[in-house]
Amino acid sequence: MVKCSPAALDRTFAALADPTRRGILEHLATGDRCVTDLARPYRMSLPAVSKHLRVLESAGLVRRQRDGRVHRLKLEAKPMQQAQAWIEEYRKFWEEKFNRLDDYLKQLQNKQIK
Repeated sequence: MVKCSPAALDRTFAALADPTRRGILEHLATGDRCVTDLARPYRMSLPAVSKHLRVLESAGLVRRQRDGRVHRLKLEAKPMQQAQAWIEEYRKFWEEKFNRLDDYLKQLQNKQIK
C-alpha cells in the first residue's frame, strides 16, 4: 500500500470535493494566476474566493506568492499525485477481484457448454 499521511489525504479530498475549488485548480493548470483572475468566472466576492484559496493552500494544492498587493497562485501537484497513488492501489485491488470473477464465470460457462 502507498504510504500517505491520512491527514494530508483528508485535506486533499476535502479540498477537491468542492466544484469551485476544482475549477480554480483547472485554471491554475494552465499557468499561474492572480486572485482577481481566478475570481472572475465565479459569481462571488473576492473574500469568498480567498476562503476557497485558503482551503487549497492548507491542502498544499496551491502556493501563493505575494508581490506587493498582487497575490499570484501556482498549482502544486504533489498532494494530487499522492491521492492518485492511493486511488490507484484500490483500482488495482478491485481490478484483480473482477478479473478473478471473470475467470470464474468463464469456467462456469465452459462447464455448461460441455
